[in-house]
Amino acid sequence: MGLSTHVLDTMHGCPAAGMEVALYTTDGEAATLVRRFTLNHDGRSDGPLYDNSSLKVGTYRLVFDVAGYFKARGVDLPQPNFLNRVALDFGVAHTDQHYHVPLLVSPWSYSTYRGS
Repeated sequence: MGLSTHVLDTMHGCPAAGMEVALYTTDGEAATLVRRFTLNHDGRSDGPLYDNSSLKVGTYRLVFDVAGYFKARGVDLPQPNFLNRVALDFGVAHTDQHYHVPLLVSPWSYSTYRGS
């Protein structure tokens, strides 16, 4: 349980393996870096970002390096590219529930939702 993420590359139809991600706690406009990590072969972190015992009620931010990922895949992006980093701000109200934050992304669009 706790907090997890997963990224799917909708341009290539595969997990976004190798994408760099940063996790922050937030308080208004202030953000504190918790950790940086690279997504594995399945487009996921290698474990929960927080387990149930360490996840706290509050607000968080995940920042995904979209441009860096697509450049590394050899995609010819215009300069400046449309998406650079995608930042998702979200709140955790119930620490006894699982919060899964997936990202579906291409160089030109993204979507997210609260998964399970």
